[in-house]
Amino acid sequence: MNWLGAVRTATGGMLRHKVQAVVIGMVLLISTASATLGFALLAANDGPFQQAFNAQDGAHLSVTVNPARADVAQLASTRTLHGVTALAGPFGEATVQSQWGGQPFGQLTLVERASPGGPVDDVVLNAGHWVTGPDQIVLNGPPGGGGPGVGSTITVTGLPHAVTLTVVGFASSITNTADGWVAPAEVADIQPPGAPASAQLLYRFASAGTAAQIRADLAEVTGALPPGTVTGAGSWLAAESQNTGNGAIMEPFVVAFALIGLVMAVLIVANVVSGAVAAGYYRIGVLKSIGLTPAQVVVAYLSRVGAPALAGCVLGVVAGNLLAIPVLHQSADAYGVGSQHVPWWASVAAPAGMLALTVLAAFAPALRAGRLSATQAIAAGRAPNAGRGYAAHRLAARLRLPRPVGMGLAAPFARPARTLVSLAAIAFGATAVIFAFGLSASLSRAAGIQTLSATVPVEIQQDGPGAGPNQVPTAAQDAAVTAVLRGWPGTAHQTAVYENGVKVPGVAGTVNAWAFGGDSSWIGYGVITGHWYDAPGQVDVNTAFLNDSGLSVGDTATIDTGTAQVTVRIVGEVFHPSSEPTLYGSAQTLPGLATPANVMQWDVGLQPGTSTGAYVKAVNDALGRNSPWGATTRHDGGKFYTVAIGLIGLLALMVAVAAGLGVLNTVLMTTRDRVHDLGIFKALGMRPGQMLTMVVCWIAGPAVVAAAIAAPVAVALNTATIHAMAGTAHTGIPASITQVFPPSRLALLSLAALAIAVAGALAPASWAARARPAVALRTE
Repeated sequence: MNWLGAVRTATGGMLRHKVQAVVIGMVLLISTASATLGFALLAANDGPFQQAFNAQDGAHLSVTVNPARADVAQLASTRTLHGVTALAGPFGEATVQSQWGGQPFGQLTLVERASPGGPVDDVVLNAGHWVTGPDQIVLNGPPGGGGPGVGSTITVTGLPHAVTLTVVGFASSITNTADGWVAPAEVADIQPPGAPASAQLLYRFASAGTAAQIRADLAEVTGALPPGTVTGAGSWLAAESQNTGNGAIMEPFVVAFALIGLVMAVLIVANVVSGAVAAGYYRIGVLKSIGLTPAQVVVAYLSRVGAPALAGCVLGVVAGNLLAIPVLHQSADAYGVGSQHVPWWASVAAPAGMLALTVLAAFAPALRAGRLSATQAIAAGRAPNAGRGYAAHRLAARLRLPRPVGMGLAAPFARPARTLVSLAAIAFGATAVIFAFGLSASLSRAAGIQTLSATVPVEIQQDGPGAGPNQVPTAAQDAAVTAVLRGWPGTAHQTAVYENGVKVPGVAGTVNAWAFGGDSSWIGYGVITGHWYDAPGQVDVNTAFLNDSGLSVGDTATIDTGTAQVTVRIVGEVFHPSSEPTLYGSAQTLPGLATPANVMQWDVGLQPGTSTGAYVKAVNDALGRNSPWGATTRHDGGKFYTVAIGLIGLLALMVAVAAGLGVLNTVLMTTRDRVHDLGIFKALGMRPGQMLTMVVCWIAGPAVVAAAIAAPVAVALNTATIHAMAGTAHTGIPASITQVFPPSRLALLSLAALAIAVAGALAPASWAARARPAVALRTE
């Protein structure tokens, strides 16, 4: 027989065994989609900040100096210091208080620059144009997001005479060296009275990859200038930490699911081809008898797998690209790099790699088929090796189990290799289901901690019927809110929350500060280490603050609130997964923040049994139609949790379906192997219900073992993934986020292994139960 005949033989076998072809195609579709998504995430998170940093000649170190201590020549001489590769500046600098649209806009560090380009920190213009004269400003960051736009005006406050700056553009400094840029000589007009003169120097160094190298570089610059010249510095490492943010947070669990799907694909494909060889021993013998060579037999069986595998891989690439859209959108937003797409090589590597693995998995059983002689194949038929499973059958008989149950539980021992592959597929599927539930529960708990939805069901925000776009609530209107909340039935706790930017030496940019006007211990922020502040002079911070400042819980920090400088002690690290450094303290600890202009909201806790909806309506009625303040139940936990939980559920479903298909294939092959026995059982009087029970029990034993393996593996995988996700988001996590598997819940979730096994076995078991003895014997 020629090679064309071998291919026709393979095609005929595939058409006769459509279920196996569908199983291979579906498993490869799921695995290729997972692999494509994993590759896309790996590419998206492969140093986007570093690429932008190199392209824009980012500043390794931004140094703030007092120009009264050193002249321009002395500052410029630092360009020749050992290790300095580039210097830009000095640029005049001022930190000012600002308003936009009548609302506080926080502290801004404004720097004089005549052009966006330069040897260091080549600023990229995103919208508008660069400053061309006085009273103009270019803001750092992308436009939009509810902030000012091109043509808006920002007012510098705290001056003898207000200065209005027109926003003419938006630009991005990769290391956030300023909050905005103004024209040369503008700083003299906006410098707050009594504030010392300040200037900025931007450096690039030959060695600046670690915090130790940055400290050494700063020490060299400081030592080369007169004492007291250097007043502050910002490292590019802090900017890198802020920019990486949550962009890679989805990568760990997507890669985990991709690996699970990949291993399952290899196992199931190997099982399908091995079963096809075992079930076709007689046919192999006939084919060799009529002239097929060993190589042609191998090609025939590889071709039988190749067509559905190729179709599954192609469809899997399409599905993977569709799944990647929301994930890459999250990553692009976090990194601030515009848009990200699935790279072409991912759409090539994923299907090519999966197809290659499929061929490798199929090659061994196909080669075994090619090596069989015609006599061996015909003699072996479809029967397992003699003696396999007899001991298991005798043990089942001694246990006095119902005969169909005993025969079903002992059947897997007749083909131990096939049983092990099925057990592995069920274990992977059950692991994916348990892991998905745990990960969803962990993320839901993290969302609850972040949004405070359980402890702060009501917030009073500036969205009442009397709110206007440029309206600042009066002190009387603020006092009215406090009066209503204190006297209203159902109020258990309430406190005003003030927010404004502050400056902390060693932290680039502005630190977001939240000051609470009253007791805040009831709010329930998730504490990672330390404790919530309970005395004046204490603050809590998020992980981003610790990373950017280099400080730890227990250290002290100096905070410039704009009206005073205070020294505080950091007593706790709280769960606030943001790249923006944030600190929390009482209004007493942070003087100058508790002003009417800085009121952000009121947090309200309710007494048990109080209806949230009724409370919101009653408070809004009491505040009246003229109040700018309104009660609401909205909580913004970010889009990440919604997207992540939905994606986790989809990936878990995909893996569970793949596992079920693997079980279906195994039981189908076993049913075909034993079709003669089934016909005899039916002829001897076995009822359909007993037949159904026996076939389902073929897979029940391996499913119980798989459940025992999957449960602890899923718990460990969930803990490792949560910590990996927290690491990519540069945040710690409270212990409660990973403690989502009480024993009763874990035992219940372990039943997923049995559910997958029964779902996969049900179709062939039903066929066996319905088949008449004559039909079964003819099929054999």
